[in-house]
Amino acid sequence: TMTAREPKIAIVCDFLTVMGGAEMVVLAMHEAFPNAPIYTALYNPDTAPAFHQLDVRPSRLQKMPKKLRGYHKLFPTMAVKAMRKLDLAEFDIILTSSYLHGHQIKKARPDQVIINYCHTPPRYYWSHYKEYRKDPGYGKLNPFIRMLMPLMVPRQRKFDLQAAKNVDLFIANSTEIQKRIEKYYNRKSVVIYPLVETSRFSPERQRGDYYVTMGRQLPYKRYDLAVEACTRLGVPLKVFGAGPAHDKLVKIAGPTIEFYADRFGNASDAELNKAINSAKGFIYPAEEDFGIVSVEALAAGAPVIAYGKAGTLDIVDSEEVGVLFRHQTVEDVIGAIKRAERIQFFPSKLQRTAKRFDKSLFITKLRKVVSSQIRS
Repeated sequence: TMTAREPKIAIVCDFLTVMGGAEMVVLAMHEAFPNAPIYTALYNPDTAPAFHQLDVRPSRLQKMPKKLRGYHKLFPTMAVKAMRKLDLAEFDIILTSSYLHGHQIKKARPDQVIINYCHTPPRYYWSHYKEYRKDPGYGKLNPFIRMLMPLMVPRQRKFDLQAAKNVDLFIANSTEIQKRIEKYYNRKSVVIYPLVETSRFSPERQRGDYYVTMGRQLPYKRYDLAVEACTRLGVPLKVFGAGPAHDKLVKIAGPTIEFYADRFGNASDAELNKAINSAKGFIYPAEEDFGIVSVEALAAGAPVIAYGKAGTLDIVDSEEVGVLFRHQTVEDVIGAIKRAERIQFFPSKLQRTAKRFDKSLFITKLRKVVSSQIRS
């Protein structure tokens, strides 16, 4: 008897220009389906070295002069058009990873299946439009971008809704994103948490007397709350990461706060791992769609003290693994730290909790979802 041929799969993502959570998801997708080429709007091999050996096929935006490519965020409409021009006719299943325009591909024939792993419906256009309007994050260009937003966003929303209609199956990266997909696209989705390399950490049973916080220092992530709370309590805090808010954090920090990076560089992973493997706890004041760093902290045996909203609720689901605070205020963070001081946490229990987000699990679940969509 003839066996049906293996379906041809393509992977499509927004950009491959930095190495963040979304890019780790794309790598794991490739691990699940090693024969699938990876299509993207723009690819920068220098800043995304993990993709060197892989078959990456950038869109026509790649032909732009290198100088201009650095401003890729300024061309949302161009990116949409470039994605729609990709020729994916040879593929049966198109697996997209998207927080912006990764799902903006066109079907070449009706029997193609588009599966969209949605990190979030584009925050600029939907859930966080107001915040971006206040601070678009372009520095000197902000006034110009603020002026453009009301002109461009309605059009981008229209494009986004059209693309969502072509998706056969949505995968959400957390319960929070599942709610957003329902709210903005009026569609159901299955949740598969993003993967975390939990095996990188080895928790110490004896914990130190200090707390850790880590991540890109952007204003909305509110690291100032952690720095100020620990300064007021006189508690040691090690701050890992760099970013635009760095100088402000250094300014408000008291003598118990230590920084492990300058404005541009990052501390080594080895230094961070050592610190978090023995930390008393991990403080995370940001509202995140998911929050990979919180899972990393648990994997290292550090309880999580975090803002109890959005993606964090999927991770810190009991007082056995951490303490949540309700408002983004210094008082709330101080209260949560004091609560955590009274709880006995067990590093081995925290590590087991983190295993729910392990890469092998992500790959297994993804393969299962994809095979459920194979049309016989």
